[in-house]
Amino acid sequence: MVREHVEARGVRDPRVLQALREVPRHRFVREHLERKSYGDFALPIEAGQTISQPYVVARMTELLAVEAHHRVLEIGTGSGYQAAILARLARWVWSLERVPQLARLAIARLRALGIENVKVQVFDGSMGWAEAAPFDRVLVTAAAPGTPDTLLGQLGEGGRLVVPEGSRELQRLVLYRKADGRVVREEGEAVAFVPLVGRHGWGEAGP
Repeated sequence: MVREHVEARGVRDPRVLQALREVPRHRFVREHLERKSYGDFALPIEAGQTISQPYVVARMTELLAVEAHHRVLEIGTGSGYQAAILARLARWVWSLERVPQLARLAIARLRALGIENVKVQVFDGSMGWAEAAPFDRVLVTAAAPGTPDTLLGQLGEGGRLVVPEGSRELQRLVLYRKADGRVVREEGEAVAFVPLVGRHGWGEAGP
């Protein structure tokens, strides 16, 4: 999977590639989909959500440029797979998930793999996690109409935030860098994610 679907498409960060090799993706999908778990495509999970394709996980993680001492906030725990990748790279990961069923399943999967540096909480991810802020890195794994000021406000100096921004149907990966009191925005490739639902995201039904 890593060689054919990730490296072949241009992801070069050796720590990201190694994390993808170490985390068993099949442990984060439904049992009947395990045979498909190493293909380069998204798969359905519980509660009408998805686990992102490996290339997108790798690309977003590479853009984030996580270092070993970093504190990372993830918005949208989902299956727990992205959190498991981040846990291999960062010191601590805080992950917010609005759907209790997904949070419970993700916690169980992470514990089963012995991953102890991830804290999952059921909450509106668009609000962030103020009590644990500031964060060195913030990763949003759901489509936002724009990046909530709440999340940029919880990003520390020198921090990076990666988010898919756009409509409910199609988005582009956007990288925000915070330095010297300024925020710089860089727009990247097209992607398609489930919507970020919450106070600072989309409504349940959308506009």
